Amino acid sequence: MEENLKEVDDLGFEDHVLKSQAPVLVDFWAPWCGPCKALGPIVETLAAQYGEKISFFKLNIDDNPETPGRYGIKAIPTIAFFKGGVPIEMITGLTSRGRIERSIQGLLQGNPVTPAFIVQ
Repeated sequence: MEENLKEVDDLGFEDHVLKSQAPVLVDFWAPWCGPCKALGPIVETLAAQYGEKISFFKLNIDDNPETPGRYGIKAIPTIAFFKGGVPIEMITGLTSRGRIERSIQGLLQGNPVTPAFIVQ
């Protein structure tokens, strides 16, 4: 795994994601998920490219069901963007590198591409 891409779990989510000073991308995935496996290398490449500006994490939903439930994640893969402890955008399903990169650019500029839909 790319050094700028780290695993996070339910217990560490608040400290590593919600309290992060930097914007955060979280890849919600599972080992059995084919589209997640296809998206993994894209996220690793983006972590190598943008890891100095954004924190990148992967969260295995099978081992950590609390966090996906809290954010209304019903399908994987889901890429969630957080800034200041707030989810500001989510992309669900297999998507292109360009789509994720546009969202990263928006995150860095303070303009999410699509608003997050959060069930609370």
